[in-house]
Amino acid sequence: MDLQTFKELVYHEFGDHLEHATPANVREFLDRLQMQEMASRLPGERFEIHETGTTYEEIIKDFFARVLEMPRDDAIILLWTLAIDLAFAAVEHQYAEYFASLFKDLDQY
Repeated sequence: MDLQTFKELVYHEFGDHLEHATPANVREFLDRLQMQEMASRLPGERFEIHETGTTYEEIIKDFFARVLEMPRDDAIILLWTLAIDLAFAAVEHQYAEYFASLFKDLDQY
């Protein structure tokens, strides 16, 4: 997917200023992108992971090193999807903590 197509997809999904983005629909959007990527594979085609890192830190370093070598549009899309996933996961966690504190007294009933 090229960057312009990706932008159009994002704006269609969330609005021009991402005003319709929520933790739930961001997760659904990212899941659909991943499913589209998987659907482009041939049936029965093996998915191979060539990961040499054995720790999370090594894997992250390798990921970012590989991103620097990617074509610009691919790198932007990959980093944008990673960033929005992490950002909205943090928002979701914040909401969970807030609502847990609101409903903590319900455990007594």
